[in-house]
Amino acid sequence: MTEAESSDLIWLRPEPSARRPRFSREQITAAAVRIADAEGFGAVTMKRIAAELGAGTMSLYYYVRTKADLVALMQDAILADLLIPDDELPSAWRKAVTVIARRTRDVLLAHPWSITSLDDAQFGPNAMRHMEQSLAALDQLDLDPAAKLSLWGIVDHYVFGSALHTIETRTRTAQAEHNPQLLADALTFGQQQLATGQFPRLATLYEKQSETQDSNATTADPLTVQFEHGLIALLDGLTDTQVSDGS
Repeated sequence: MTEAESSDLIWLRPEPSARRPRFSREQITAAAVRIADAEGFGAVTMKRIAAELGAGTMSLYYYVRTKADLVALMQDAILADLLIPDDELPSAWRKAVTVIARRTRDVLLAHPWSITSLDDAQFGPNAMRHMEQSLAALDQLDLDPAAKLSLWGIVDHYVFGSALHTIETRTRTAQAEHNPQLLADALTFGQQQLATGQFPRLATLYEKQSETQDSNATTADPLTVQFEHGLIALLDGLTDTQVSDGS
């Protein structure tokens, strides 16, 4: 066995080299992601993946040795979806950052389990590609590499925070739809508290929101609108404090 074949890092181990391997890492990873999307990350086991592929459980360990391997492959597959084709990435830095930010949030929302389940994933090739592309979006800026890395990190943290907040809100909404009484009780409790007069600012906010909902029906997702407004404000702030706007 070579040093690469014995490595704990899956990216240093080649795919099985049988002449006609029955499966590939890509097939196993795709099955794992489908299961997680449909049933949650907790449902992802080698036994469940084997059933999805019509294989024996033990045979999959020939391709993926450990849960850490599987997590790394799943994260890398999701990060592949974050990548923008080179001919679609704008040259102006603000537009490029905005495109990457939107794509990242959309992909995370499409796989809501991924934010909290893949934290320990081994850094893989698509993570490097995403990072390289994010830094390439800042080529226009006259900043040293460390400053560009910092700027990218600020935007990335905002995107992940927005996605996490949106996922949590959608989860609570789904729970309320399955348990209408819980939502009714929460509304009753909130109205009772506002009626005490101890929360004048929250009471004003509640009244204004109720008026807006009654008079301005819209199909726009409020959380997406909030994300867009926040992204503009963040980039405005970064422009004012750190960079010259090259767009």
